[in-house]
Amino acid sequence: MTRLPPIPYEDWDAEALRPLTGGRTVPPSNALGLLLNHPRLAKAFLTFSTQLVYRGTLPARMRELAVLRVAWRNRCRYEWAHHVLLAREAGVTDEEIEGARQGVETLVNRAVDELDTTSSLSDALYAELAKELDEPQLMEFVFVVGAYRLQAMAYNTFGVEPDAGMDDGGMAGEG
Repeated sequence: MTRLPPIPYEDWDAEALRPLTGGRTVPPSNALGLLLNHPRLAKAFLTFSTQLVYRGTLPARMRELAVLRVAWRNRCRYEWAHHVLLAREAGVTDEEIEGARQGVETLVNRAVDELDTTSSLSDALYAELAKELDEPQLMEFVFVVGAYRLQAMAYNTFGVEPDAGMDDGGMAGEG
């Protein structure tokens, strides 16, 4: 159930979307439509989000696997559906996507689960990540998990539905 309807595409505030679009036209998106209910918040959040997704140094595959794990743990239909597509574009395999869904014991899944559960990383898990990532990437990993947890809360709270034609991985049937 949508609690806060997305702003209709024809009424979108191009200036609020500029941090993401750079002035380009983007297709309709229920998530962007939701954000545009608060244009100043949208602009600030999209500036931050764009840094993480498009200007960050965290490997795209790792970022997308982390986002998928966050989405699945938080049963965020929109986030899951959208990021399965982005994960595939980043070279993530169907087996890896299923691993994020099932919580297979990977470094990324363990780190996401621990951050999501305790809001921190143990020294041991931090050390494991530090073998794979430099300091800016470690920061980005934590911020990606937190940012997408925040988005999951917003999308779930306001009832953001996956965009037309997107697959929510079977979450709609879960009770």
